[in-house]
Amino acid sequence: MSEQKKIQELVIDDTVYETKLTRKFRLRKKYEAPNPKLLGAFIPGIIQSINIKNGQQVKEGECLLILEAMKMKNCVQAHQDGKVKDIKVNLGDMVTKNQLLIEFE
Repeated sequence: MSEQKKIQELVIDDTVYETKLTRKFRLRKKYEAPNPKLLGAFIPGIIQSINIKNGQQVKEGECLLILEAMKMKNCVQAHQDGKVKDIKVNLGDMVTKNQLLIEFE
């Protein structure tokens, strides 16, 4: 092993632990709180229909668009009441997981 692992402190729920951290743990992606103004794809797929327009008011639970994945049509719903600022996808687009679909004001 070319890399020497040093004992480091790790704090979890106000408890201090002394441990050797793995390289994978040290290089992990840091947690980011979700932005409520952005709506991303929860699964990769193809946009089958878009039921909204830019500037439209939407209610929580309203079906914004249909995302087809693995032969299933998934209704992507609004997670809050708000106004659509920008639709980032077009009909027929293939999207990846976590790709930005809709931005709210």
